[in-house]
Amino acid sequence: MNGNWTDGYVTDIGYTHGYYPQLNPARLQLALAAAGLDSPLVRTACELGFGQGLSINIHAAASPVSWYGNDFNPVQAGHAQTLAQASRNGAQLEPASFAEFCTREDLPQFDFIAMHGIWSWVSAENRALIRDFVERRLKLGGVLYVSYNTQPGWAAFMPLRDLLLRHFDMPSNAGKGSAERIDAALDFAERMFAADPVYARANPFMQERIGILRKQSRHYLAHEYFNRDWHAESFADMAAIWSGAGLEFACSADFRDHLDMANLTPAQREFCDAVDDRHLRQSVRDFMVNQQFRRDYWVRGAQPLDAASHQALLAQQRVVLLTAPGQIPMTLKTVSSEITLNQHIYGPVIAVLADGLPHSLGEIAGIVGSRNLGLQQVLDTLMMLIGNGHAAPVQADSDILHGRDGSAALNRHLIAQAVHGNADGDIEHLSSPVTGGGVPADRIQQLFMLAVLEGQETPDAIVGFAWRHISAGGKKIVRDGVRLEDEQDNLDELSLQAQRFFVERLPLLQALQVI
Repeated sequence: MNGNWTDGYVTDIGYTHGYYPQLNPARLQLALAAAGLDSPLVRTACELGFGQGLSINIHAAASPVSWYGNDFNPVQAGHAQTLAQASRNGAQLEPASFAEFCTREDLPQFDFIAMHGIWSWVSAENRALIRDFVERRLKLGGVLYVSYNTQPGWAAFMPLRDLLLRHFDMPSNAGKGSAERIDAALDFAERMFAADPVYARANPFMQERIGILRKQSRHYLAHEYFNRDWHAESFADMAAIWSGAGLEFACSADFRDHLDMANLTPAQREFCDAVDDRHLRQSVRDFMVNQQFRRDYWVRGAQPLDAASHQALLAQQRVVLLTAPGQIPMTLKTVSSEITLNQHIYGPVIAVLADGLPHSLGEIAGIVGSRNLGLQQVLDTLMMLIGNGHAAPVQADSDILHGRDGSAALNRHLIAQAVHGNADGDIEHLSSPVTGGGVPADRIQQLFMLAVLEGQETPDAIVGFAWRHISAGGKKIVRDGVRLEDEQDNLDELSLQAQRFFVERLPLLQALQVI
C-alpha cells in the first residue's frame, strides 16, 4: 500500500454499499426531543469520509439539505459523484483527504456534521484535523454525529485484532490482495486457537468470533479491522475531545439506547441513576451493556426544552412504518439483548400506522388512549421500532415535496443498475422523500420494480425477467440458507417472493413515495 496516498487505509478492495440511517438529519428532532433538547433546522450538512456515497446521496436527494463531503478514495468518490449526477441532488462530493478537505476555507458553516465509523479508522493526525474542522465549521446550535468503536466491548478482541493485522501486513504477503491476506490471517488465528492458548481460556468467545468473521464480507472486514489505524475509544475520552471543542453530549443516535427499561436490569438502572455526573453515567452504562459501538449526537449550545414545549414537540412529531405490520417480528433487539414485544402496547400503536401514512405521536396517543396508553408509551414503542428499522420519523410536508424529484431520479438510476448484480447492484436501499432517508429494497425487489417499469405485466413475465438477470450473472436464489440449484426451484421461489412483494411490500414503498 502506498503510504503517501492511503495513509494506512485499505484501498484495493472497496467499502460496502451500506446505508446508515443515523446520518439522516431528519431523525434529529425526535432523538433530541426524546432527550428534552431542541434541535436545529438543518439546511447545510457535511459527511466526512462518505465511502461509496449511498447515504449522503439518499439524504441529498430526499430533502432540501445542501450536502458536502469527502472521501480520499477516488474510485469511491467517483461512484458517489455518479449517484449525485443521476439524482441531480446538488451534493458537492470531493475526492479529497481530510488534510485537503478539512482545511478548505470556502466551505459554509454547517448545521449538521456526520461521520460513520471514520473516527475509529484514521490516524491521530486526521482525528486532530477532524476535531479542528468541527470546532471551526459547526454552527451554534449545530449537531455532530459520530459513531465509533468503544470500550469495554472491544477490550478482549483488541489483542486478537492486532495479531490479525500483523499477519495481514507480513512482508511475505506482498503482492497479495486484501481478501487473500484476510483469509490467511483468519487461517493463522484458527491454527493458533487449536494449540489451546491461555488467552482463549480467559476469553472463551474469541475463537467463536473468528468463525463469525469468516462468514462476513471481505469488503466489510478489510475496512472494519485491517486498516493500520484502529481505535476503541472510551466515552470519557470522546467527551474530553468534544467538550474541548465546545460541544456537549446530547444523546445516543441509536433510538434503542433511550430505553433503559429495555436495556438494563432494575439493579443496573438503580446504580446508573445514582451516578450524578452525566459523562460518568454514560461510561457506567457502557459497562452495563458491554458496549462495542457508540452512535452519539453532540451539540454546540444545547437548548433544553421547558415541560410544555417538550410535550408539544413530541406530540407533533410524525412517524411512518417502513415494514408491513405483519412482517414486524415479535422479538426485537436492544443494545444488549432482545425483548419480546408486549402486544397490548405495540399492537394498538402498529395498528394505527398500518395504513402506511404518517401519523403524529399525539394523534396516535389520542387513538390508543382508550387502551390506557399515553404519549410516553407511544414514544417508547416508536423509539424501539425506529431503532430496529421498522419505522422512521417523517419530514415536514414542504421537505417531502422538495425531495420527490431527486428521490425519483436516484431510485430510477439504482433500480436500473440492479440488473448487474454488482457495484450499484449491491445497493439494498432506495430513497424516500417521506422520511428523507433510505428504505430497504433488496436486489430481487428492485428487479421486480424494474420489470414493471419496463412493461412486464403478467406474474410469469415479471418472475422470468428477474430470473434472466439473476441467472445471467451465475447467481442462484438462497432459501433458508440453502442455494437452489434447479432452475424450476429458483422460479418457484421467485414466484413466492413476487407474490409477497406485490401484496405486502410494494404498497408500502408506494406510500413512502419510493416508486
